[in-house]
Amino acid sequence: MSKTANRRRDSVLKIIVSEYIATANPVASEAILRHHSLGVSPATIRNDMASLEEEGYISRPYTSSGSVPLDKGYRFYVESLSQNQDLAAEEQKHIRQQLDAAVDEYDRLFKLAANAMARLVGNAAIVTVPKSPECRYKHLEAVLLHQYMAMLVLLMSNAVLRRQTINFDTPVTARQLDEATARLNREYAGLTKKQIAASKLELSLVEKKLSAAISDIMCSEDTIEYENSYLEGLRLMLGQPEFILRDRMLAVLELMEAKGWLKRVVDWQISDNGVSVIIGEENRDTALRDLSLVMRNYGVPDQARGAVGIIGPKRMDYRRAIAAVNYISGLLSELVARVCKND
Repeated sequence: MSKTANRRRDSVLKIIVSEYIATANPVASEAILRHHSLGVSPATIRNDMASLEEEGYISRPYTSSGSVPLDKGYRFYVESLSQNQDLAAEEQKHIRQQLDAAVDEYDRLFKLAANAMARLVGNAAIVTVPKSPECRYKHLEAVLLHQYMAMLVLLMSNAVLRRQTINFDTPVTARQLDEATARLNREYAGLTKKQIAASKLELSLVEKKLSAAISDIMCSEDTIEYENSYLEGLRLMLGQPEFILRDRMLAVLELMEAKGWLKRVVDWQISDNGVSVIIGEENRDTALRDLSLVMRNYGVPDQARGAVGIIGPKRMDYRRAIAAVNYISGLLSELVARVCKND
């Protein structure tokens, strides 16, 4: 096949994918000729489509129908797109204003970011809370509830706050608790759990009790990964034609409710080099094989990392999804960098 014929066939494939994404209807050769000037006969277009079908890029649901893309066709289309897709300037300005206003309210910030992505692409969007590879001790507050019990409030790196009650084996005074807390705040500031465990401090009984609780809290925090996330736009995704069948809709809902599904996606399939697009059968998790994901990491390397992404049917507007993920991940990286700088 000549270079000219190859380029034309590639153009036909891109047209089929883009038209199907826009309309959700099979694309016929007549529609390609009617809306696109390729300078060839209807028979040539039909031959190109037959070749694309034979090679597994497209298929025809019915003998007399138009063509729809297969995973291989979507992959070709995505590879033809630049990763440097941009949102319109007005869209960028509006989203930045929203997120800047919420930078001091983590819950609101990540919910807004996920909601903005979902609305931009009309599909589900997810934002995971950024997490350090190892949390670091920042400050401890302890309140004596009665002489055998205290409430601890531990602040760790990246504004992570955890509460826990502890019980003492012997009576403890408020002064003893305050002195123990003050000492640990001096000695443990900025340390990881491993560094705290390796310290050679001589501790009082109260300090030992506090230190053990601190270690437990930090250990639990280090094992949490991608559990804290914000999913928005599920209703928008389920409103797509692909989910008109009840079984497919229920399968998606069951997936989203399953614990750990997001961690599997992030661990296995997100590259650190820009946007990752995972299409249908490329998903390692069989429950995701009717879906596509457009995802990217964000944050500050070695300090705090999270992920943002779009989840939807394979018939997704990949160009716009890549633009949305690029912009939101970059914006969240800026905002997280501010927090890390002040940490």
